[in-house]
Amino acid sequence: MNKDNLIVKTASETIIIELHALQHLQNSINQDFIHTVKTIYETTGRVVVTGIGKSAIVAQKIVATFNSTGTPALFMHAADAIHGDLGMIQAHDVVICISKSGDTPEIKALVPLLKNLDVALIAMVSNKTSYLGAQANYILHTPIEREADPNNLAPTTSTTAQMVMGDAVATALIALRGFSVQDFAQYHPGGVLGKQLNLRVADIYIHHERPYVAPSASLKSIIMEITSKRLGVTAVIDEKDQLLGIITDGDLRRMLEHNEDPRTAVATDIMSHNPSTITSSAMATEALALMKTRSITQLLVVDEGQYLGVVHLHDLIKEGLV
Repeated sequence: MNKDNLIVKTASETIIIELHALQHLQNSINQDFIHTVKTIYETTGRVVVTGIGKSAIVAQKIVATFNSTGTPALFMHAADAIHGDLGMIQAHDVVICISKSGDTPEIKALVPLLKNLDVALIAMVSNKTSYLGAQANYILHTPIEREADPNNLAPTTSTTAQMVMGDAVATALIALRGFSVQDFAQYHPGGVLGKQLNLRVADIYIHHERPYVAPSASLKSIIMEITSKRLGVTAVIDEKDQLLGIITDGDLRRMLEHNEDPRTAVATDIMSHNPSTITSSAMATEALALMKTRSITQLLVVDEGQYLGVVHLHDLIKEGLV
């Protein structure tokens, strides 16, 4: 077998093996799973997730998911627990111990200490009859037939099953808590995701100058206003800042095509009525969606008829929303 074929064959078999394990994982959504989720949901403490080796890495990911979705959690390395880290566990905490075999020396040393603390112990384990499984209050069963690597040694299928089981617990808790998009935004204020959930039009338009002209403004004044403010647009407003219309580069070109004497044209002759607008309190993602739907690059920001400024597609690109 040549190298290319070997690569494709091995990778495909890995996916098939892991997919097979995940299909059987659904059988583990049982009474123990229900009791686990309800125990975590009802606790007044935190969830301490522990493990060793690759299971410890999975534990850290599960902790991150819990914390970001409203379930306070801590990671404790199983090997470090007996060297002082056990002190992070408090009354009313729930401990999830992750282990493929449930019989490693570190787990066997840790479990009696956890039992002495009188905390709820959840075992995420492939072998339900293991030492860990026998000592736990509830079992999150992650059964596998084999690891996905050719030697059936490297943690692959087992860690995939653990990861998915952790996600299943987290999403069940999200459902129980009624964790909303607004709650999610509170825990994710940074990065593109945070901007998608938090950034509002009011955060953007204030960084621009506010292009506008009076209804009687001349063509020269209009061109100078559009050019100086560099947004490709100007609003037409009355003396009370109420929006009357909009003039874009396109409006100017159309006027020049149809007006025999542009020197006599004023803003009300050129402007488009009923322009696309958005409120300052709207989400930036709403502005983007409106621009896409109407195939435009600017929106006038208007609150109760009063013109405030302009939000441009380039702003949204700069913020990473596009």
